Amino acid sequence: MHDAPADAHVPDNKDVWLVIPVYNEAQVIADVVEHARQTFPNIVCVDDGSRDGSAAAIAPTGAHLVQHPINMGQGAALETGLRYALNRPGAEYFVTFDADGQHRVEDALRMLEVARSGQADVVLGSRFLESRETVPWLKRFVLKTVVALSPTARKLKLTDAHNGLRVLNRPAAEGLRIRMNGMAHASEIVGKLARSNWRVAEIPVTILYTDYSRAKGQSLVNGVNILFELSLRHRGV
Repeated sequence: MHDAPADAHVPDNKDVWLVIPVYNEAQVIADVVEHARQTFPNIVCVDDGSRDGSAAAIAPTGAHLVQHPINMGQGAALETGLRYALNRPGAEYFVTFDADGQHRVEDALRMLEVARSGQADVVLGSRFLESRETVPWLKRFVLKTVVALSPTARKLKLTDAHNGLRVLNRPAAEGLRIRMNGMAHASEIVGKLARSNWRVAEIPVTILYTDYSRAKGQSLVNGVNILFELSLRHRGV
């Protein structure tokens, strides 16, 4: 390992906001937030109508807490969190980050480096650019099926259209309006990216599959539901 030069500029990340949608994550959310706040001082958690005390777990962590009175879906929670963060003074970069402990802070930092360098307006994490981890076979099948059936994902040459770890600069975050309240928001985001002039980069990340996150993760049924929801939208239903 090489030490950084003494005069090297190390970002303090005060211009970064982590946006964490939360639904029934009381078991882990405090640990996730407290660990992330060691690197990112600005975090907004959007408690999406949790019934398990997630809000009480977030309260002492120092993160900003916004609450939906009812469960509206992950897409709605992300939209609420992004609008909140965009209104904070000095906010320039926005990281969408899962609440269940699957995402790594070091991956978010590497993605931010790409955004700060000006190479991309939006940086997406991918589980499949490198095969150094074992993605559960059912999840791998669902995610690859979604990519294969998505013309927009193919247009952007993405390998992972449903990774919740994303970095957006301010212009991209301002222009992104998430309308799909449920899990189909991920495909909606990819569609908007494909129709935009934003520069999109995808870099490899590692997802931490714990017993807890596996139990909370997206199942094959959810994957089918995503495709069904999007097909209804395309038909104007």
